[in-house]
Amino acid sequence: EGLPHSTGTYRVAAVAAAAAPGARAGWGCGLLRAPLHAPLPQMRHGEPGTPPPPLALHRAQTLSRSVPFIIPPTLHGRDWIKLMNEEQVQQDSEPYVIPQSGPRSSFHSLAGAYVVGTINPELYKFPEDPSETDFPEGSIGRLWFSVEYEQESERLLVSLIKVRKLQPPADSCSPFVKIYLLPDERRYLQSKTKRKTLNPQFDESFVFQVSSKMLFQSTLKFLVYHVDKQKKHHLLGQVIFPLKNETLTDDNKTVIWRDLEKDSLEAPSEHGDIQFSLSYNDYLGRLTVVVLRAKGLKLQDESVYVKVSLMNHNKFIKSKKTTAVLGSLNPVYNETFSFKADQTELDTASLSLSVLQNIKGDKTQLLGRVVVGPFMYTRGKELEHWNEMISKPKELVKRWHALCHSM
Repeated sequence: EGLPHSTGTYRVAAVAAAAAPGARAGWGCGLLRAPLHAPLPQMRHGEPGTPPPPLALHRAQTLSRSVPFIIPPTLHGRDWIKLMNEEQVQQDSEPYVIPQSGPRSSFHSLAGAYVVGTINPELYKFPEDPSETDFPEGSIGRLWFSVEYEQESERLLVSLIKVRKLQPPADSCSPFVKIYLLPDERRYLQSKTKRKTLNPQFDESFVFQVSSKMLFQSTLKFLVYHVDKQKKHHLLGQVIFPLKNETLTDDNKTVIWRDLEKDSLEAPSEHGDIQFSLSYNDYLGRLTVVVLRAKGLKLQDESVYVKVSLMNHNKFIKSKKTTAVLGSLNPVYNETFSFKADQTELDTASLSLSVLQNIKGDKTQLLGRVVVGPFMYTRGKELEHWNEMISKPKELVKRWHALCHSM
């Protein structure tokens, strides 16, 4: 009774809350005017008839404002009854039923709940990943993975994520993946086999122990196999991923994808094979060679490199060579070289790629060579590669070639 009248708002709210102590969710909203159940005390200030001081006017205006309040759902169906001092509370009547006529918003207006419509799921779709949909013509599949390197523990962490759009020899496919860290081709890690799927989801992690010195001389090789009903393994494709040009840290995990390749599924030739790309830019007059890798080389535990030479009319013009890879029968290079060559010289120029092995001292030993060029010097696949390069300016044309020992 002796409290200021501004506390009337809180007393009504407390009565409403006490009437439904178990109410939890689904609150309604309304307006309640603070009751003025006793006159304001007389404010004497100056002579009679003098307006009350600003503080009194402010209190009177505050008491007449509308105050929003919340009523629990259990009180929605009650009728108002009078309590003392003109305060009101609702009495029990029919239980309140939430309308089921349609979807309702989690927000309620002061007049009650209202329907705002339905959600359009098209507005909340994530954009499609192009790598999931854009497959080149003749694709035999695509592999996703990630690579991290822990400097302190010298551990290479490889996460095998998934493979998509496999092309098995039969309708059914049960794939698995072998992972090598080249140049070591004797040891590998293997994933679990996924039964009857062309789009296996692996989500497996593998660890290779490798020093930071050897890390960037290493190459990851993924071989994707299919197991048939007779438990025979069929190679579906492979991915080669050199690490020397990659930024590998334990706080930088980037998902990488590569298309499976089938070019190297054939058995190597007698002296081995080499894969490289050719490109010619007619505007700049530049001939580009990308030495990718070799396989099936006949060498001992020595380093091996590739020497690329530009010739014109069988006259030596210029040569460049890759870095040496130690002791691998299937070395990976991924190195690019450019030569100046006018378009008028393409009918008389040729490229020689020699695979050489370092032996004791400063001596080298030729393991094999291939020459690509115009009809004047070459035939077969080597001539086809050269002509395709000319017909597709500024485009890298990639092919495998057999090495010959005497040319």
